Amino acid sequence: MTTAENTLGSIYISHRAIASIASQSALSSYGIVGLAAKNLAESLSHVLVKDPVMGVEVTFSDHELDIDMYVIVEYGTRIKSVASSVSEIVKYQIENTTGLTVNHVNIHVRGLRISNTD
Repeated sequence: MTTAENTLGSIYISHRAIASIASQSALSSYGIVGLAAKNLAESLSHVLVKDPVMGVEVTFSDHELDIDMYVIVEYGTRIKSVASSVSEIVKYQIENTTGLTVNHVNIHVRGLRISNTD
């Protein structure tokens, strides 16, 4: 958990809340079709329970956040441009929403998918 102190008390922000912000920011970005599981165990658990923050890993060290995202990109888009754009959007949204400093947003492209052409 991330903690901030002020005159009225303490504010606790869970890793799951930060992952939820990152997930929604990425899914609303151009070129992202979905999020992917980071490993086989997470993939199997997603079959049993639909987890909205699947594919996002948040680590907190030295008062800075490091975020790893595992994404599926739309076929036909420039992967480098999409990954760079998602990284910047996620960093901006988390810093703007929580007030915390984001050190790195690492985008791992796990696959390509052709979206519906209809």
